Amino acid sequence: MGETDEVTVSRLVRCSTQLAILALVLSLTVQAATQKVESIPVPGTKAFPESITSTSDGALFVGRVGDGGIVRVKPRAGESTVFVQPGASGSRSILGVFADEASNTLWACSNDLSALGAPAKGSDTGSALKAFDLRTGNGKRSVSLPGTHAFCNDIAVDAKGSIYVTDSANPTILKLSPGATTFEVFAQDSAFSAPQSGAGLDGIAFGSDGNLYVTTYAAGGLFRVEVKAGSAGRITALSGDHQLRFPDALRKLGDNSFLLVEGAGTLDRVVIKDNGFAVTPIYGNFSTPTSVALIGTTAWVTEGNTTYFFDISKKNVTPPLPFRIYAVSLRKENTK
Repeated sequence: MGETDEVTVSRLVRCSTQLAILALVLSLTVQAATQKVESIPVPGTKAFPESITSTSDGALFVGRVGDGGIVRVKPRAGESTVFVQPGASGSRSILGVFADEASNTLWACSNDLSALGAPAKGSDTGSALKAFDLRTGNGKRSVSLPGTHAFCNDIAVDAKGSIYVTDSANPTILKLSPGATTFEVFAQDSAFSAPQSGAGLDGIAFGSDGNLYVTTYAAGGLFRVEVKAGSAGRITALSGDHQLRFPDALRKLGDNSFLLVEGAGTLDRVVIKDNGFAVTPIYGNFSTPTSVALIGTTAWVTEGNTTYFFDISKKNVTPPLPFRIYAVSLRKENTK
């Protein structure tokens, strides 16, 4: 065999190897896209689950936009029951939920969406942050958001017990300090504003650096709000390697990383570096996912199908039933 023939054979071998590797990658990609994940049904023919939170004992709590109330799920038993009844403490549609074990409180965002066909059992006419007992589900307190057109969306709690909520109708992050009876504006920026049609601020979570991170739903933004001695500092719009499509809930995962749900259908891992971020899709077969909670190495995702609730053209179309939450294993993910 001549030198030219040897080079040709070598190239063919390399090409064959590359094709084999490509075939394997494509096979794994197809498997990841079509893998079946464990799921648990959420009660309610109009549940439209919007948010989910977890506790250290492995319980999950799911807020319902359509039927109202909060469902408690025990994944190990595969059971789900209504924990906070629709209309409790004047509540309406429940969006963001956050389990604050330090204060034994289940915080919940309540909004009057009766004009869209949501339950009218509650007496509230505006937007409020509700506090329920984390053990019993009994109402503890209610704090109205300021203004006549507020929209409480998601919740975060700091180490001192202060509560932070995103107001989707206004470019503001609100703060409720321990013992306070009214909200104060923690951070405000025109970049948080919602477009003419669509929601503004949405997900919120503290990072491992102690700063707050928020998403803007319709605009697809991710922002860092520096926190200094309990006050807001510089607000930075982070640039990413991927254009976020309807970023919703944000949950701390590890050092400088988060779990992020995109309403377009994916659960992602987002790593923050300086003023940028990198996105790694984890699972992408969801129908309008709305939130995520972490138990050990398992991410539980709410599949909201909320387009059937908010889209007028689908008001008379029955969504896929039952509504479900899905378990996605993160064992192969580097959570650091």
